[in-house]
Amino acid sequence: MVKLRLKRCGRKQRAVYRIVAIDVRSRREGRDLSKVGFYDPITNQTFLNLPAILDFLKKGAQPTRTVHDISKKAGIFTEFKS
Repeated sequence: MVKLRLKRCGRKQRAVYRIVAIDVRSRREGRDLSKVGFYDPITNQTFLNLPAILDFLKKGAQPTRTVHDISKKAGIFTEFKS
């Protein structure tokens, strides 16, 4: 099973996260299938590759709670349902 989850990057006390598609059995910093976005919680910036995310969701990937919330703010699920 594939999940869309956050992968921590950046330095100490200045974390930024990549949104990646990754196998559920992999650890947080493990090898990812694809990088589909970027999230900076300090400046609250997000970059999402919408076609890639929609493709993984159509194939059955499950987003984690945090990725789901970030995606919902960006309006991905309105495009996914239509």
